Amino acid sequence: MNLQEKIERLLALPGDAARDEALPVIDEIRLGLSRGEFRAAEKIASGWRTNIWVKRGILLAFKVGAMVDRTGCCQEFHFFDKDTLPAKPLTIESGVRVVPGGSSIRDGAYVAKNVICMPPMFINIGAYVDEGSMVDSHALVGSCAQIGKRVHLSAAAQIGGVLEPPGALPVIVEDEAFIGGNCGVYEGVIVQSRVVLAPGVILTGGTTVYDLVRSEIYRKSADTPLTIPSGAVVVPGSRPASGEFAAKHHVSVYAPVIVKYRDEKTDASTMLERALR
Repeated sequence: MNLQEKIERLLALPGDAARDEALPVIDEIRLGLSRGEFRAAEKIASGWRTNIWVKRGILLAFKVGAMVDRTGCCQEFHFFDKDTLPAKPLTIESGVRVVPGGSSIRDGAYVAKNVICMPPMFINIGAYVDEGSMVDSHALVGSCAQIGKRVHLSAAAQIGGVLEPPGALPVIVEDEAFIGGNCGVYEGVIVQSRVVLAPGVILTGGTTVYDLVRSEIYRKSADTPLTIPSGAVVVPGSRPASGEFAAKHHVSVYAPVIVKYRDEKTDASTMLERALR
């Protein structure tokens, strides 16, 4: 029986009955996720594909986990969490610089070498953060989110996790994207390579994005998630609300707007300093 079959069988059992047998299975999937051998989603020729069995393996860890005291050696901080979801063990050989100040990476997250983590930030299980990216202060990388190479997640950026339903595509942020401060990307949105989200842009599965350069409108369909095209520069905008009352009171609703596509000036303003690495 392979790992996927074990996960499916154990999920069908009551939590108490499955726990003893599930623990080594959870260890195996967590190790594979930490090494980048398993991914909750992967890029294929036609786009991105969800690996449902990987997400169900993570759900198994939540299902059979028991609450334990994870305070550790430092009595000033107290942690009580599932025993199947410990913090990721990092050493100097991991090549990840985690600055002191309340940052946490759950085991089962892949964090590549030369990733910079500024305190406080959190990377959840199933997430994949590729080489050279920066997770700034108060930033979140949610469960199963996929972050590419040399991505900058600015302060307070929130990359939502999509763990359930297992078949749902998680949030994807591709290579060299720049996510500005206080941005939020949720509900399986795909941010393609080299996109720039200006501070305060919020993207969800229900968001409509207006492209002033190409005269296009981007939104989620029944078959495809909201996808921000490569190189787009997105800023917060608004459009008039419909109806007589809205017109009378000049009411507008939030609408992200693509105002340009990346050029040399944009690259210069969003480039991560090499000294930080």
